[in-house]
Amino acid sequence: MRVIIATIKSWNIENAERLRKKYVGEHEILVLTDRKELCLEQLGTFKPDFIFFPHWSYIIPPEIFEKYICVVFHMTDLPYGRGGSPLQNLIVRGNTKTKISAIRVEQEVDAGPIYMKEEVSLEGNAREIFEKISHIIFERMIPRFWEEHLEPKEQQGEPIFFKRRTPQESELKPGQSLIEIYDYIRMLDAEGYPNAFLDFGAYRLSFQNAKLSDGRLSANVIWEERH
Repeated sequence: MRVIIATIKSWNIENAERLRKKYVGEHEILVLTDRKELCLEQLGTFKPDFIFFPHWSYIIPPEIFEKYICVVFHMTDLPYGRGGSPLQNLIVRGNTKTKISAIRVEQEVDAGPIYMKEEVSLEGNAREIFEKISHIIFERMIPRFWEEHLEPKEQQGEPIFFKRRTPQESELKPGQSLIEIYDYIRMLDAEGYPNAFLDFGAYRLSFQNAKLSDGRLSANVIWEERH
């Protein structure tokens, strides 16, 4: 089988390379980490059976998903949670676990038929959660595509939509409880995400590595001049 994995996060790139090496001689796996590499010329030369998109932050053009089987991994129990910033939207709504939905890409975002789902805990900070999800995708989900004959099934139920969060929404607010502050910090604590912050005079305080225990919250603080 010929497979393309398109991803941009460091933890997924590491796991994609590990998967590629594991199946050398059995399946041909090409790992793409730059959106410019995902072009019809490259795809036409490689002729993939599947293109997998773990944590891909770019729009997939119709000329690609209409010609090739494209699969995205969305971290909600679809059709609940279609849309942007799924991890942050799940946590602020009080969810403690979720499901990763492997879906075929169609024109409507996150609305394609579902191949499979896998449950995952939302404990830990954003990077830890994304790393857990990455291991599930690469070790349990992707291999099923060549081990089984999977047929996706249409989504069932009324869709619930999430709105993509803006960097300004990362600001901590007066009146938040300790657990809410803890959740804000941890849900934004990963590569490529705007950390939870407070503005203090001429400075912006950004927070990482939050710990909550016995009614006390601790975190690393980065002080930077505001621009």
